[in-house]
Amino acid sequence: MFKIISKWIHRYFSDEEALLLFVLLAVSLIIILTVGKSLAPVFFSIILAFLMQGAVQRCSKYMPHKVAVLLVFSSFMAAFLAFMLLVLPQVWRQLLTLLNEAPRIVTEIQKSLLFLPERYPELVTEEQIRQLSSVAAAEIGRAWQWALTFSLHSITNIVALLIYLILVPILVFFFMKDGNYLAGSLTTYLPEKRDLMRRVWTEMDAQIANYIRGKVIEILIVGAVSYVVFVFFGLNYAALLAVMVGLSVVIPYIGAAVVTLPVAGVAFFQWGWGSEFLTLMIAYFVIQALDGNVLVPILFSEAVNLHPVSIIVAVLLFGSMWGVLGVFFAIPLATLVKSIVNAWPAALEQVAEESHGPPEEHES
Repeated sequence: MFKIISKWIHRYFSDEEALLLFVLLAVSLIIILTVGKSLAPVFFSIILAFLMQGAVQRCSKYMPHKVAVLLVFSSFMAAFLAFMLLVLPQVWRQLLTLLNEAPRIVTEIQKSLLFLPERYPELVTEEQIRQLSSVAAAEIGRAWQWALTFSLHSITNIVALLIYLILVPILVFFFMKDGNYLAGSLTTYLPEKRDLMRRVWTEMDAQIANYIRGKVIEILIVGAVSYVVFVFFGLNYAALLAVMVGLSVVIPYIGAAVVTLPVAGVAFFQWGWGSEFLTLMIAYFVIQALDGNVLVPILFSEAVNLHPVSIIVAVLLFGSMWGVLGVFFAIPLATLVKSIVNAWPAALEQVAEESHGPPEEHES
């Protein structure tokens, strides 16, 4: 057994570059797990700067780099302030209103569902309907508890928000302006021979960049279209539900199914089983179909070649570790792991072939 383990270690860690990459990944993971919360503004700024780097590069073709950075950064700040001042307060008010109305909505839905045991006694019982209603009421109570706790700690939250509002824009600007210089400074500490690292970076760079930028654009488009549709039909809590629908695209396969419940619940409470309810749900499913079959293929030109089971496992794993951010970056992180696994043996085999050199030609 020890011999097998020794051979495995020698095969994958005998190369200096492979060992260095393993150490860098381990140190990065330790830093994230230990001081990740303290460095959260830095990580968040790097992500935002990375998202806007593509726009900066395109603008730099027609203007100086500094002017391109200022233009993209100003556009980002304008959009961010518009969201904070216009969208977020409206969403928060609608959330509190919905939490106030939630017990009554659950009661009305329970009354409407109680006819099911009469028609289909072999499938569902009245006790099951009441248990489901009790679970829903308990979840609403927890949501109210969270909202109350958030309000009571508003001073702490405001201080943390101010830190983010001051630090993050400054860091984003400098990462956009001096990103190449900072990256070059870091690479000077790495060995000159970086074949394995280049293989990993080449395989994951295009996919991750395409995925993150495309996912942000998808969130904005799906959320905006959903808001327009909800307002057109006069659905209550349109802004809140549109934000939920937009964010649901972050979680593949699961988000769309989960967010359908509040949309259908609010529509049913507002209109019942009428034609308005049916029309709205048809429009909602059309949005979901267009997102999956039209928008996603356009945005994600570089396909993320991961099996659906791998994606679900990654969402569960990284979501349990880092919450919402873990869910959002589950697919990029899974792509990183896949790139390392694919590149590691191939790079080491190439190193071994190069070390032996080409075969000598024998004289005839």
